[in-house]
Amino acid sequence: MRTAVALFTRDLRVRDQAALATAAREAGRVVPLFVLDDELLRRNCGSPNRLSFLLDCLRDLDRSLRERGGRLVLRHGDPVEEALGVAGECGAGAIHLSDDYSAYARRRRERLEREGAAAGVRVHAHPGVTVVEPGELLPAGGDHYRVFTPYWRVWSEAPRAEAHRAPRELALPPGIRVARIPALDRLTSRSPSPDLARGGETAARRRLERWLRNGLAGYEESHDDLASADGTSHLSADLHFGCLAPASVLARVGGRPGGAAFARQLCWRDFHHQVLAARPDIPRADYRGHGDRWRRSRRLAEAWREGRTGYPIVDAGMRQLAREGFMHNRARMIVASFLTKTLYIDWRTGADHFARLLVDADVASNVGNWQWVAGTGNDTRPNRVLNPLRQAARFDPEGEYVRRHLPELAGVPGGAVHEPWRLEVGQRRKLDYPDPVVDHEEATVRFRSFRESGGG
Repeated sequence: MRTAVALFTRDLRVRDQAALATAAREAGRVVPLFVLDDELLRRNCGSPNRLSFLLDCLRDLDRSLRERGGRLVLRHGDPVEEALGVAGECGAGAIHLSDDYSAYARRRRERLEREGAAAGVRVHAHPGVTVVEPGELLPAGGDHYRVFTPYWRVWSEAPRAEAHRAPRELALPPGIRVARIPALDRLTSRSPSPDLARGGETAARRRLERWLRNGLAGYEESHDDLASADGTSHLSADLHFGCLAPASVLARVGGRPGGAAFARQLCWRDFHHQVLAARPDIPRADYRGHGDRWRRSRRLAEAWREGRTGYPIVDAGMRQLAREGFMHNRARMIVASFLTKTLYIDWRTGADHFARLLVDADVASNVGNWQWVAGTGNDTRPNRVLNPLRQAARFDPEGEYVRRHLPELAGVPGGAVHEPWRLEVGQRRKLDYPDPVVDHEEATVRFRSFRESGGG
């Protein structure tokens, strides 16, 4: 009886999972394998928020596999060595995994293919991390789309692959060692954010169903509304860890009110992946450089990280991030613009902080969005600056979002909460809240002069 390994990476589901479905179809015995990768644990991917969410995902995946007669086999170490070791242990002739597009993921796949061939093990990489795979849609004379709108047009018309059904039954080869999923404190001494969401395919499917019932129809009108806690789907971490297949989510929203606006967000995710696939250096290098000589100020960077800049809409976003491991998308744009253009601090500082705390900190989207806001990426208006006060007035007019995340300002009425420095001196002294670290208007003039002069 043939045996195959289904190597899970960030595709932690049983439904519409091409690697698992193909392994089950082609082999009588399947080893569902996940490797706790030492290299990724040493990087920001070892953040307590993502680790906590990941362990939830693994426990839920194991339950789903048990229901089908299988188990999740866990190993710890180098993923290539461990996958080939398991294949050799159980006599597997093939390893199936989902393809991925970061430089690290690409090296991992290439090495697995090379060393697998030497060991007589076939390696098959399957689509599934994106709706449309990078490289499928190409502009005339180019290796990727550099501007979103033309990509959106062709992406919207691209054919969709059929979903893969979850295997009904699975059988492990006899004698395979399963191993126990570790507790979080075995992997990190740091604690996760207190209001972190629960991970796993089961929780993700519940979130999706709730979103389809209660949120999708109003998405186009409310997705930028900071006051509405349910204005966005909260599915980003589920997509990052592959608890939901993006193509399956797209199929569920298609044809529904609000579906086209939400599909556009899925397209943005694919857009950033195809940029990363073509430019694997962008996690550290500017996509389009401007000669920026970024300001180096530990004081200002720390005020931004701690949510103590004196601009409540900025600080509310940063406090939400610290507490939930999540931030509203509009708030992400505001805090990123503030760091890179108001404070003129390197976008890498912000991307690194997000990578430490965000559960959904996908390399492609995190770096792509930071570079977009900083004006070093794919934005066609690289020098635009988001005014935090105007953004607050437009997207949080009554200050509900600010008061939700800044309890020290809970007693400030209405929209006045966005400019506490204008309160009377006696009122201001009662607030445990700092004055603005910079004057936004002056900072904007300074930023534009920097850019016009080539960074300095």
